[in-house]
Amino acid sequence: MSRFWLFSVSLLLSGIACAEDTTQPQTEAPENTDIKVPSPWEGQVELGYQAHSGNTNTEALNTLLQASYTEGRHRTTGQWKLYKLVRETYKDKRKSDYSLQSDYKLGPKRYLYGSFKGTDSNYTAYYKDYTLSAGLGYQLMHTEKVTWEFELGPGYRYQEPNVDEIDSNDVVFDDLIQEPIIRVNVKNNWAIRKNLNFYADVTVVTGDSNTIYTSDVGITNNITDDIALKLSHNLQYYDKVPEGLLKHDGIFTVSVLVSF
Repeated sequence: MSRFWLFSVSLLLSGIACAEDTTQPQTEAPENTDIKVPSPWEGQVELGYQAHSGNTNTEALNTLLQASYTEGRHRTTGQWKLYKLVRETYKDKRKSDYSLQSDYKLGPKRYLYGSFKGTDSNYTAYYKDYTLSAGLGYQLMHTEKVTWEFELGPGYRYQEPNVDEIDSNDVVFDDLIQEPIIRVNVKNNWAIRKNLNFYADVTVVTGDSNTIYTSDVGITNNITDDIALKLSHNLQYYDKVPEGLLKHDGIFTVSVLVSF
């Protein structure tokens, strides 16, 4: 009989324990707290139309591919441009421009940079036009809306003229150029409004053969998150030009940008 009561009590206690377990609120599964890390890669494709002014009356279709990679203190940006030129009544000509720059952060505002810019063409005034530079960069301002960067450093310039293609209106001397240079660059980006951005990029490259001032100023209007309309003007000013030529050339560009 005692065994029966012990068995009955044990069943009762087991039932109470089970009831308490079922009445306790179930612990919810933890939410997914994974943080989405943005990709270190960014890229753009540009398709556009150019109108040249100054020493030449030229129209061109241009294609641009740009990519950048940022990780930790390092930032690397590469760019490739292809132009299909239609120069007045002359045959079509093609030109390829490319650049590569790598930066390394030294602190909140200072960084080291290495820069390469080149032009290759079998149809225009230069077969090859290369500029290599390295030095120190400084962020004058960096906010959500405005960024100013300044770069200064020594470098080297190599220019191989295409003597067979030099026209009377080309700003080029028929000498092979191999010389040290000083490069200065100032960049500005300004988010005027949510979908409207202004940028300016001014570069000065000076050496014994010539000093060239290049400014690239433009505005982009985002149509969607990935597509934008771009209007830009590029101006080159030369310290020395062949006799009878203007010291400046301009390029106005209308293009569509696709980001990825």
